[in-house]
Amino acid sequence: MAKKVAVFTATRAEYGLLYWLLHDIKADAGLQLQLIVSGSHLSPEFGNTYQQIDKDGFDITEKIEMLLSSDSSVGTVKSMGLALIGLADSLSRLKPDVLVLLGDRFETLAAAQAAMLMKIPVLHIHGGEITEGATDDAIRHAITKLSYLHATSTETYRQRVIQLGEAPERVHNVGAIGLDHLSRSKLLSLPQLAEALSFKLQQPYFVVTYHPVTLADEPPLASFDALLNALDQFKDHQIILTYPNADEGGRQIIQRLQHYAAAQPTRVLAIKSLGQQRYLSAVKHAAAVIGNSSSGIIEVPAFNVPTVNIGSRQQGRLAAASVLHCRADTEAIQHGIATALNSTADSATNPYGQGNTSGKIIQLIKQLQFDPVKPFYDLPGAAL
Repeated sequence: MAKKVAVFTATRAEYGLLYWLLHDIKADAGLQLQLIVSGSHLSPEFGNTYQQIDKDGFDITEKIEMLLSSDSSVGTVKSMGLALIGLADSLSRLKPDVLVLLGDRFETLAAAQAAMLMKIPVLHIHGGEITEGATDDAIRHAITKLSYLHATSTETYRQRVIQLGEAPERVHNVGAIGLDHLSRSKLLSLPQLAEALSFKLQQPYFVVTYHPVTLADEPPLASFDALLNALDQFKDHQIILTYPNADEGGRQIIQRLQHYAAAQPTRVLAIKSLGQQRYLSAVKHAAAVIGNSSSGIIEVPAFNVPTVNIGSRQQGRLAAASVLHCRADTEAIQHGIATALNSTADSATNPYGQGNTSGKIIQLIKQLQFDPVKPFYDLPGAAL
């Protein structure tokens, strides 16, 4: 009998990283894919990105409405409550043998809580990482403790998951799953990208994504305005400006970026979701990637494209030399962009590997033997 593998996704970025794993689970006769879609995927405000999942040929097994149209921490907590209710029903119906979760979102924490209480083993991807400027940091470590099996993106992160009390035999360094696209995805040429975007790319351009910083003292609007002011100093570059995620403060940023793009329709393209193929194609041909997305740290260096990482949201992550860090103020961002344009990223070594991660995770799923009693692993020599 095929092993039932449930995979949860709530955001466009997370789905893009999971694409090849979903493809490989679906293609494996020994596995049965159960795809649970929730969060901003089901929101018109964030582009109804579940439609891209349908277009890619995946059957959505369950849709869980959970996202309130709110820009506050109270709204986030209530959304998590709705997610728990929906997940309880979905997981009860599906009865998966394992639930695959990626990353550090509040939606993902709700899924991990539900699975743990229902004695469903969780395989967690991208644990052990550090992002000191966001609540994602605490959420990620909480998901680690709710999970049974771990697939980390570097050996440093593997050791940190073990430090959190997870037994070494259940923690595996498999590399960053998003890098599977390097060898497996067909990317668009620059003319094809322009056609796909219905936007004339006539100049060098930047790919820009800025998410609200949910923990550090980095006010979303003031920081985003600083970014826009810095971009105005590079009028000879066009801008592909993607929407932020559904975190507290994100909707304020959306209003500002819409106004910014409307005022410069031939220079700035504001888009809710590029989808993985268009996003990676845009990165491949970009002069630089600017913002505070984890993609700028993990995937972009593999394309030999410089990243300008703004502020504290990704503080603590391992990063290639091609990633330039700067404060979230206009002068610092402007200097970072100028430095990126004068740098060469060709020799950057990406600490997250070069792909082939999906196959490794498939093997972990197939070999999984679940015991709900999970002893805490103490480091050798630790004082108790």
